[in-house]
Amino acid sequence: MSRDLRGYWGAEPVPCWPNGARLAVSFVVNIEEGAELSIAAGDERNESRYEAVEEVKGAPDPCMESHFGYGPRQGYRRIVDALAAHNAKASFSTCGRAAEATPWLIRDAVERGHEVSCHGWRWETHAGMAEAHEREIIARTHASIARIARVAPVGWHTRSATSPQTRDLLKEHGGFSYDSNAYDDDIPYMDGTHVVLPYAFDTNDMRFSPGGGFVQARDFSDYVIAGFDRLYAEGGKAARMMSIGLHTRIIGRPARIGALEAVLTHITAHKDVWIAPRRDIAACWAKHHGDAE
Repeated sequence: MSRDLRGYWGAEPVPCWPNGARLAVSFVVNIEEGAELSIAAGDERNESRYEAVEEVKGAPDPCMESHFGYGPRQGYRRIVDALAAHNAKASFSTCGRAAEATPWLIRDAVERGHEVSCHGWRWETHAGMAEAHEREIIARTHASIARIARVAPVGWHTRSATSPQTRDLLKEHGGFSYDSNAYDDDIPYMDGTHVVLPYAFDTNDMRFSPGGGFVQARDFSDYVIAGFDRLYAEGGKAARMMSIGLHTRIIGRPARIGALEAVLTHITAHKDVWIAPRRDIAACWAKHHGDAE
């Protein structure tokens, strides 16, 4: 695969967001609970990483399953309440098997006006996956989420690493207008008629995991707000987009949810910011830049 290390160097596109917004902000809530690897679910092994790094081998792991269970039982409610208080719509990036395990949650997100997009079938990397198997996984995930959400998803994000053929398979499927399988920019870009919306691991609550650097709630909010302030300033002259990654089992904890509330309060104090689901950001970008790139 060839790599594009130049990007928009020397010719950054001007802002195109609705109502003259300086910055597009995308909140992404990852719905993975029920899709983590689990021998009890028939998988080949158990998930090994949460906030403790420990893998139970050769036997079911009720402890790990219970950790993941916190998300749909408590964390989800806190997150959607925080978003609703600021009239902010998010993208719920959802594993197919997680949707099957928590259909009421998926339908609630849709009823609240949020996007539900695809995050793979299981919560797993696609690196090294055989092409035929990956094609089947993409189709199965899309069909499952469309049935449960009652709205066909248009976005995809693989956990961490994709395979070299992932984007081509998404295009081949025909149901996807964008993917988030990139981390290389603060600006969307086109791959033919397909939109790439770069994601981010730094402005992401995953950094509450061991070694990630976030401990107190303010670690998250301070860092995300600093990123927002910089992109907002740059957005006066060039197009900028910010991704903020959330997980129901992580930011939804009682001592952390205040960080999301602080971020929302700070962002929504700026009237010339567009908080939108990724499907809307992708559609806007394709409308203004689809023929030019």
